[in-house]
Amino acid sequence: MIALEPWAWAALALAAVTIGISKTALPGGSILAIALFATVLPARTSTAAMLLLLIVGDVFALITYRRHAHWPTLLRLAPAVVAGLLAGFAFLAIAGDGIVRRAIGVILLAMIAVTLWRRWRQSRTDAAAHAPGGVLLSSVYGTLGGFTTMVANAGGPVMSMYFLATRTPVQVFLGTSAWFFAIINLVKIPFLAGLGLFEGPVLLMDAVLAPLVVIGALVGIRLARRMDQRLFDRIVIALTIVGAVYLLF
Repeated sequence: MIALEPWAWAALALAAVTIGISKTALPGGSILAIALFATVLPARTSTAAMLLLLIVGDVFALITYRRHAHWPTLLRLAPAVVAGLLAGFAFLAIAGDGIVRRAIGVILLAMIAVTLWRRWRQSRTDAAAHAPGGVLLSSVYGTLGGFTTMVANAGGPVMSMYFLATRTPVQVFLGTSAWFFAIINLVKIPFLAGLGLFEGPVLLMDAVLAPLVVIGALVGIRLARRMDQRLFDRIVIALTIVGAVYLLF
């Protein structure tokens, strides 16, 4: 077991609950967990430890929202995401943690600005409630999503911005996100294993924290049932901004 102070265990416990909630109610909310894990553990170790807990959350997200996924969106994103994953793996192998985190922070803030601008423009032109997005949009967000999820498990906020930019309804948002990250997180396992990041102490620590992810997921399911589209969008944007600012410092 990794030797940690009581406050560090408390921070990781909060992070585990947050992961569960983010998987079933607030995509992008896992940025708080990323911050807490990165504060307590070395950056590369935190990436591996979080990945396994995210997969636990993915199971509950799929159980709850698997029927709401929009598969054409997933297929449209797939090529760009694969390219982003490969670029992220190469970057993770050679770049310093500080450079990676700041780059992701800048990317997230840029995506927020673009998303808000697009929504403002659509509202001015009476755009349809659901705009599927073009090839350029899916290519940019897909590449950045694959890159950020590989280097820091921070793909959630990027993809949240994509789904908000395309005005995806809450249930479809959650269902498509559930399948997207369930698939991507499984694909990431051999890459991180190849870097030797899944050591015994990490696995044992995750075994202790996994039940808290389950609790968070169940809480998130209840929250999602009571949340309207406008409130949902605002919370996701706010959480993404907070996470992006954190990553810059």
